[in-house]
Amino acid sequence: MWKTPRSFSLTGRFCCFPKDPLDDVETWSESVDKVLGCKAGQIAFREFLKSEYSEENILFWLACEDYKKIKTVPEMISSANRIYSEFVHSEAPRQINIDCTSRENITKNISQPTLTSFDTAQKLVYSLMARDCYPRFLKSDIYQGLLKKADSR
Repeated sequence: MWKTPRSFSLTGRFCCFPKDPLDDVETWSESVDKVLGCKAGQIAFREFLKSEYSEENILFWLACEDYKKIKTVPEMISSANRIYSEFVHSEAPRQINIDCTSRENITKNISQPTLTSFDTAQKLVYSLMARDCYPRFLKSDIYQGLLKKADSR
């Protein structure tokens, strides 16, 4: 569900985008929102986080963004349980780093999820990415390489 498109390449072509994704690269240095608001930015940031063994952060954030768009209760329950078991549960394969109070609140309410069930945890993960990961991303070979590629066009 939250996979990187196979057509993304840091050195190749970008066939899955309606416009050249390098058009936006320079704006990514303005804020983490610029990176997260752009599909190519999400992919590049995910590659960076993967290299730092913290890919679960963006995957959780993206899952929460999709979750907020759900229209039916059965779909919400199914998706909430999937997010919980993948990212929040104490034995989750991609466990996110959140405080135990937030984890306990989600666990306590997972049987009756709402569209805001993951908001606190998502804000914590967003804050971690913005404060900690994003500044390193801007200095990374991944971002710097894309910036050079965009400048040389």
